[in-house]
Amino acid sequence: MGAGKTAVGRYVAKRLGLDFYDSDYEIQKRTGVDIPYIFEKEGEAGFREREREVIAALTQLDGILLATGGGVVLDPSNRERLKATGIVVYLDTSIDEQLRRTSRTRHRPLLNTDDPHAVLTRLREIREPLYTATADIRIDTTGRRVRSVAYSVCELVEQLCAALQN
Repeated sequence: MGAGKTAVGRYVAKRLGLDFYDSDYEIQKRTGVDIPYIFEKEGEAGFREREREVIAALTQLDGILLATGGGVVLDPSNRERLKATGIVVYLDTSIDEQLRRTSRTRHRPLLNTDDPHAVLTRLREIREPLYTATADIRIDTTGRRVRSVAYSVCELVEQLCAALQN
């Protein structure tokens, strides 16, 4: 959350000539309601089921860049699909940076609590090993601007593709 997945993803997709998709946006488009509403009515389990369906559909498309929600790695089938269909980039950032970047919005259901720092710490403990195991590339976005991170993503993806061709 707040690592820059959507902002960086849009920039990278444009630079590489790919169609951009955001899994959270696709869920909202398909359901006609926002993510907080889904969490309120169906809970996290209902949201994760919808997320699984969207990831299954989007990973069938060619020539796209897909930004996912941070919890996508919780489902083993999502991790398998992402790894099998493309290069997975993990945009990491510090918890303090996450708090700074997410403090301006109420559209983060998991952070609608009295102690978002504790929530982010708990999420990191659970998700970090999954991100690391799934990602082909890891980039720290703490204190960096979108353009700088996007440039790093493009450079590292190009290097990885070149290495895979050899």
